[in-house]
Amino acid sequence: MTQRVCVPDSEKDIVAFAPSRLIDSNNISINILADKERAFLQLMKQHAGILHKVARLYMDTEADRQDLIQEMMAQLWRSFHNFNGDSQFATWMYRVALNTALTYLRNNKKHNDHLVYTEAPEVADNSTHPQQQAQLDIFYAATHHLNPVEKALIFYFMEGFSHKEIGLQLGISEVNARVKLNRTKEKLQKIIKSLGYEF
Repeated sequence: MTQRVCVPDSEKDIVAFAPSRLIDSNNISINILADKERAFLQLMKQHAGILHKVARLYMDTEADRQDLIQEMMAQLWRSFHNFNGDSQFATWMYRVALNTALTYLRNNKKHNDHLVYTEAPEVADNSTHPQQQAQLDIFYAATHHLNPVEKALIFYFMEGFSHKEIGLQLGISEVNARVKLNRTKEKLQKIIKSLGYEF
């Protein structure tokens, strides 16, 4: 099956992502697949920010972020039939996106788990105040010094997940999630200070 993926320009844009239509001998699957595609695209539109946040946490360049977004979208489409509604779509999407990012890092040797920045990367986002954008850039630069699991912890924390929910997503206990998250937040604060910033 051939897939066509168009990369969004920003967190506000979303893609036209659609697999080739399959036709069975009775031509029945066309309508079912079209409905599935519409549902998938609508959900992707509603939750596009998740992909951008995960990509920004795990990749340092815009080109690498776009590659990872494409990979996450392809995996979400391949896994979409497994989404049965037992949890919220966003919760399921977080898990698939983070697992895809971790697998992508393992399979692409050119990416290191720890990237070293001498300064915060430039990222333009006209929707935020310049001071807030500068703090966000510093934060993301600091997260590149974290290992993949620490990045996942911070991501779930930023998305408002409870310790129990983080534990469930990562397959660890609630207590372990709390301890690991606190240590990761302390580590992140030290990294930010080492970059010459404090907030």
